[in-house]
Amino acid sequence: MKLTDIQSKVHSTFFKEHQKKLYQSLEDKHTTIEELDDGDPLTSKMILNMGPQHPATHGVLRLVLQLNGESIEKAKLDIGYLHRGVEKIAENKTYQEFMPYTDRMDYLSPYSNNVALCQAVEKLANVEVPERAHYIRMIGCELARISSHLLWLGTMVMDAGAVSFFIWTFKEREKIYDIMDRLTGHRFTVSHARIGGVANDITDEAMGAIKEFAETFPQELRDYHKLLDRNRIFIDRNEAVGVLKTEDALRFGATGPVLRASGFGLDIRKFAPYARYDEVEFKIPTRMEGDNLARYFVRMEEMSESVRIINQCIEKLPKGPVRTDNAKQAYPSKDEVYYSMEGMIHDFMMTDTGICPPEGAETYCAVEAPKGELGYYIQSDGTGHPWRLKVRAPSFANLQVLENIIDGEMVADTVVIIGGMDPVMGEADK
Repeated sequence: MKLTDIQSKVHSTFFKEHQKKLYQSLEDKHTTIEELDDGDPLTSKMILNMGPQHPATHGVLRLVLQLNGESIEKAKLDIGYLHRGVEKIAENKTYQEFMPYTDRMDYLSPYSNNVALCQAVEKLANVEVPERAHYIRMIGCELARISSHLLWLGTMVMDAGAVSFFIWTFKEREKIYDIMDRLTGHRFTVSHARIGGVANDITDEAMGAIKEFAETFPQELRDYHKLLDRNRIFIDRNEAVGVLKTEDALRFGATGPVLRASGFGLDIRKFAPYARYDEVEFKIPTRMEGDNLARYFVRMEEMSESVRIINQCIEKLPKGPVRTDNAKQAYPSKDEVYYSMEGMIHDFMMTDTGICPPEGAETYCAVEAPKGELGYYIQSDGTGHPWRLKVRAPSFANLQVLENIIDGEMVADTVVIIGGMDPVMGEADK
């Protein structure tokens, strides 16, 4: 028997078993939604598979819905269609080699992922980061937050029926991509953070583009509010839809804007400050309603606060190096590599072996990514690559919430609720 035939047979057997267990878990799921059975043909029950080949489910998220007419009685989520084994790959890479892989997890906010990993390694290996690098990282992270929220806004409003709004939000995202190109050399997967700092300093051209964006974007944000805040169609599609109570948000492990829109104002930038977030002033947007509309208002206010943080970082940006000057902990500058034998040797050693934290050391370090708490847990065996690396991805946590709040909703609201949760399957299916 050919290898391809064996693989096909194994896959077929696995998928059949997987299907059987998934439908059994749907049948066994307990819900507080009352089941209707009044003989009306319009309330007949059926099982509906939504996704994974569905544009509104990001092409890789599958929902199995038990319907009673147009109401959802029970829902189960089936993920894993984008699984790439990123955490296992990390165990076979040096810490710095693995960093570009983090761009491909939450690919709407790659800068946050870069910083999260680098901070975890710096904490594990006791690496000092220059002040200027901290502020550059904060500027990059807040630009990434705005970019991520803009895509959420455009797609969520489009799911509610307004296609043109998607184009308007992407106009501003293009400006951020241009800034990232000037700042990091890449538009999308930036790979700008380095263990011990950042890859390169911020240029005058990049600084000018950031200042211009911070000056003009608030007006764009005000225009978004004017169009949506009192729009009857938008309000009707989102108000009292996908309601998540505070106690349920905590019980299910919600994080980020999803948690804050349910009345629990937890933001790691405030409660466990990293970089230099304790030296800038900003508010934590919080709402009590817990519905899709509340999640909209929280993210809109967060974009405004991000602009406020960026302006403060520009004012406070100190002069100095952007990467630690320790050959055992960080890559040397290209000038050293090209014109110094020692620099070339250090560059080779960092590429071949990498930074080596103490054997037995372990750490957990988290940042407030656009979607919530993004944490890295690392265990070291004393070599240049992690013995274990696990990622606490906010989209994965919030999908647990989605499976529960969708019960009792109308099937027509499913797409809008998914948009309101704002999952990115690249990090959920890590």
